[in-house]
Amino acid sequence: MGNQSWMLDLKTLLLLEFCTTSLQAVAWLLVWRSWRHLYQLKVIAAGFVAIALGLLLLLQRGPDPSLFRIVLDNMMIKIGLVLLADGMARFLGQPSYLRIGTVFLAAHFVVWSLAVAFFPADLALRIHASTVFTIVMMGLMIRTLYLDRTQPGFLRWITIVLLAEYMGASLLQSALVYLYPATVKNGPVLSNINAWYFFQGHLFITGFFICLLFMVGMRLSMDLRDRNSALAREVAERRRLEDELSASLESEKSARQEQRQLVRMVSHEFRTPLAAIRYASGMLEVMLEPPREAVAKRLRGIDEAVSRMTKLIDRFFAEERQVDGVLEVEEVDIPRLARQVQHHFEQVGLGSRLRFTHVEEVPDYWADVEMLRTVVVNLVDNALKYSPNDAPVEIALLVRNRLLTIEVSDRGIGIPADEHSHLGRRFFRASNARAASGSGLGLHNCLQLLGYHEGSLNLSHREGGGTVATVRLPLPGLLPRNPEKTEEDALA
Repeated sequence: MGNQSWMLDLKTLLLLEFCTTSLQAVAWLLVWRSWRHLYQLKVIAAGFVAIALGLLLLLQRGPDPSLFRIVLDNMMIKIGLVLLADGMARFLGQPSYLRIGTVFLAAHFVVWSLAVAFFPADLALRIHASTVFTIVMMGLMIRTLYLDRTQPGFLRWITIVLLAEYMGASLLQSALVYLYPATVKNGPVLSNINAWYFFQGHLFITGFFICLLFMVGMRLSMDLRDRNSALAREVAERRRLEDELSASLESEKSARQEQRQLVRMVSHEFRTPLAAIRYASGMLEVMLEPPREAVAKRLRGIDEAVSRMTKLIDRFFAEERQVDGVLEVEEVDIPRLARQVQHHFEQVGLGSRLRFTHVEEVPDYWADVEMLRTVVVNLVDNALKYSPNDAPVEIALLVRNRLLTIEVSDRGIGIPADEHSHLGRRFFRASNARAASGSGLGLHNCLQLLGYHEGSLNLSHREGGGTVATVRLPLPGLLPRNPEKTEEDALA
């Protein structure tokens, strides 16, 4: 009686191991729910759940279990071992062991089923089969840990020793059964004599659980370190880009300052020859008194052109001022605008090539007339320049879709299709236009002037050859700066 009091009670050990394994299974499920990106943890959690179910079935087993229950209880625990080996291999980034584990699991099932069916009283055969299966699964896990380089060496070797201990315990149990077969001959399937094996199994599953938790902690720590490194690299890259952007902005600011200085210089240099032209024109008018009608017409044209250029210089080159200070808004007389464009080109001997196909009255349209006339003149000048000398240029000023539309059509060389996106850039000239003189500023200036009026410019290919330049301006245009004064002037 005294010796039996020191013997471990198997039912108590099974209950303790079931409770421990169940808590571990719940813990792994919570860990997997918290870090879903580590999807391999659900396989490990499933392994602990399977072992807990196997222990629960062992607890519920009666003194005379059926053959089906004997096989089922053992298979549940073996399924848990297969899932643990496969989950750990996946977690450590190695090939899955599920196929190998399934093959050995099927072989184990066949051996146990045959042993239970034909040799129900021979427990040794089943114990040896379980030992072989356990050694295979533990060996696979040891191989996984030996090949792994993602976890610290001390943690891997502690886990390897733990697995080797369980393998040793299984071999010891088989050796004892082999050497002392009477201990299990004709005995119950589960008895207190096996309690030591389940006790060391309880210690193993607890230690294995702790080692796996440490592996997960190290994995999360390394992931966090990698993310911090990536974040540090991203921050450094952003700082570099900010420095480059700051340097670019400083360079742009310096370039714009130089541009303003250049514009002021060019504006001053323009005024000098314009003043000389105006003075020479006045002198000619005095010296040729009374001048002939043709000469007087040319002199008036020169004076008008000088006045228009002076106004444009005073307003267009003053980019540092507000737009309201640049624009001189007034109601536009569209037919008069067409006549002014015709007159401009007649003075240089090109008026005969202009064809005004449509000129509509557009009441109550407000804009800067000088800027609008400059846009039309530039577009017509481009059309004449890049068209044959005998080819006419068609001009239409009309309202279409509640927009003031100005179309200038020519039969010239056209624009290469792959260069349309570059049109309007400062100093850009199409590849087929470089034989003719020009600076590449005409379209750029048109776009800038149209921008003051919230208008747009579109260049398209004309059927049969040539280009169609289409200007679209919203109606009623820009409101006058002082509507009350405009009404008073109109009433006066």
